[in-house]
Amino acid sequence: MARGEGAEPYAATLLTVKPISLNKEKRRAEVQRSRLSVWSKICYAIGGAPYQITGSALGFFLQIYLLDVAQLDPFYASIILFVGRAWDAVTDPTVGFLVSRSRWTRMGRMMPWILFSTPFAVLTYFLIWYVPPFEQGKVVWYLVFYCLFQSMQTCFHVPYSALTMFISSNQKERDSATAYRMMVEVMGTVLGTAIQGQIVGGSSDCPEDAPESGNASNVSAGGVSLEETKQSYLIASGVICIIYVACAVVLFFGVKERRDTRRKNSDPLSFLQGLMMVLRHGPYAKLVIGFLFTSLAFMLLEGNFALFITYSLGHRKHFHNILLVIMLSGTLTIPFWQWFLSRFGKKTAVYVGISWAVPFMILIVCIESHLIISYLVAVAAGGSVAAAFLMPWSMLPDAVDDFKVKNPDVHGHEALFYSFYVFFIKFASGISLGISTLSLKFAGYVTGSCSQPATVSLTLNVLVSPVPVCLIAVGLLILRTYPIDEDTRQNNQELLQKILDSEADSESETSALGSSV
Repeated sequence: MARGEGAEPYAATLLTVKPISLNKEKRRAEVQRSRLSVWSKICYAIGGAPYQITGSALGFFLQIYLLDVAQLDPFYASIILFVGRAWDAVTDPTVGFLVSRSRWTRMGRMMPWILFSTPFAVLTYFLIWYVPPFEQGKVVWYLVFYCLFQSMQTCFHVPYSALTMFISSNQKERDSATAYRMMVEVMGTVLGTAIQGQIVGGSSDCPEDAPESGNASNVSAGGVSLEETKQSYLIASGVICIIYVACAVVLFFGVKERRDTRRKNSDPLSFLQGLMMVLRHGPYAKLVIGFLFTSLAFMLLEGNFALFITYSLGHRKHFHNILLVIMLSGTLTIPFWQWFLSRFGKKTAVYVGISWAVPFMILIVCIESHLIISYLVAVAAGGSVAAAFLMPWSMLPDAVDDFKVKNPDVHGHEALFYSFYVFFIKFASGISLGISTLSLKFAGYVTGSCSQPATVSLTLNVLVSPVPVCLIAVGLLILRTYPIDEDTRQNNQELLQKILDSEADSESETSALGSSV
């Protein structure tokens, strides 16, 4: 009897000590697994380049391409830009839901989407920059292939964005990978601007300094020059398509998607349930609305800047170089903003980084047109562009983690937060670009002309300065109410780690008890 009584506590001791030892080893192994090599971070970052390369080419050049190369009426161009962006916005939450319901495969949950969407994306992108040999169906051609490309691009980018949460469970590693990603994405915008700009820039036979206003000269591009311009756009799109495929291959073979086996996904949600879930989370809603306004400011500037440089400043032969300077400046300042946000906090970095562009937006329309000053303003404004790229994607994971801490029983819906963020940004940008292009028609924009009326120049000045400045001011005021500061962020990380550790402990104890039985 005594022997039996002594054996019971001894057996109980074995059962309790063994899981603790195993848990320590498991935690240590988990920490090691959560660390990302520099190579993995680089491969992950390269996967973000296609979105920015194609985005910068479309953002800076599609409007001027539709107006001056495809020679569409500004009204139809505005319809294409609006419907294309609006369609792109609608596909984001749709793909987000499909991704969240996808099953795990040998390639992961996100990777199959990225892999299979790539060939269709490059094909439709190439056809956007092809001028069909017929006039009657041109609008339908561009509308269809623009929408198809946006759909395929969404099937690539939404899973890629959500992949941030699955490359590591460590917030510092995710932040570091995000910094690599932002560096490569800004470099992608440089590459897209450089390829598109250097191949197609300056190909028109218009004089370098065409009259900035009035209907005096209206020198149209000659037939040969227009055909050469069409060919240059096709060559540029072909180069970008090759880079797109190469980046997708590097991402697929260089990054391992980590499966979170400790947490089971919650039941699938409907569209309205998902929308209510993410918008009811206060920090996420304030973050999205704040960045909605600031992103609109930079998108409006991006969409109209080529026309502004060409017709308001009169730098037709230099607009592609000025755009390239902005992107290069942004690339070089990404490490500075990463250091700044780690040193002073993300909210402070948002205020300083995004507001940095305001005086230069005002300066560029107030001073007399001068090429050197335009380049200097481009260098200075590039730093703010870098901050606008980095901050949203650096802060979104914090809002998702905050949701996880406050809703520990809801799992597997990370893609919804990213897809709804992109949805709001793209839908609003579609409205703004559509309205801005339509406003050029009301201002009297002459398709294919080397000069434009004074009303067009005035409209472009408004679209690249007063309107973006007001949007930035509203966005920063909203972001002041964003409640996740550095202390809250670190506390959430500790709480989230405790939740994961407690689930791991419970799983280990259950496994140990099961094996003992």
